[in-house]
Amino acid sequence: MKAQEPVIVTPDYWAQACQHLIKKDRVMKRLIPQFGDACLQSRGDAFVTLARSIVGQQISVKAAQTVWDRFSALPKKITPANVLKLKVDDMRAAGLSVRKVEYIVDLALHFSSKQVLESQWTTMEDDAIIEELVAIRGIGRWTAEMFLMFYLMRPNVLPLDDVGLINGISRNYFSGEPVSRSDAREVAQAWQPYCTVATWYIWRSLDPVPVAY
Repeated sequence: MKAQEPVIVTPDYWAQACQHLIKKDRVMKRLIPQFGDACLQSRGDAFVTLARSIVGQQISVKAAQTVWDRFSALPKKITPANVLKLKVDDMRAAGLSVRKVEYIVDLALHFSSKQVLESQWTTMEDDAIIEELVAIRGIGRWTAEMFLMFYLMRPNVLPLDDVGLINGISRNYFSGEPVSRSDAREVAQAWQPYCTVATWYIWRSLDPVPVAY
């Protein structure tokens, strides 16, 4: 039987957010039309989204994709139970560091033992979800924020620890001058309540190929 392809989901607020940002922000007015109908996409699988973001920590998007392709080819399907059956040597051979192997195994244990409240996430506030996720080894605030954006598709996430966001704000708003977190926060005032959407376009300004988790 052929493995099912993941269902790609897109946010229902995207068009409205784009109109709002074009009105409120001169850079968004220039950036948004450049990327046509492209928008944030979710694969709709919480475990895969978190595992991908652990793989992507501290390496380039391209390197992360290569490692993920190798890793995801190991089991028939990426599920917590299947990951727990993998050999450490095989995961290391796919390009994962010892630490990332530990993190992904720990993540699989959390999911398989129902230590995460997946069914309650839809009704929880962003900060409450971040708090729950950062209790898992290998998941810091950045990874939790990527999860809010790429799995739960929350509209107003501003990942200030993201290098791409800071670099993109520097390039688009400050002519390449260094940017502090407070500078970034100030720029993002105009993006409310759609910081997720604005961040996605800032990323596109640096790399037109959309990142996905």
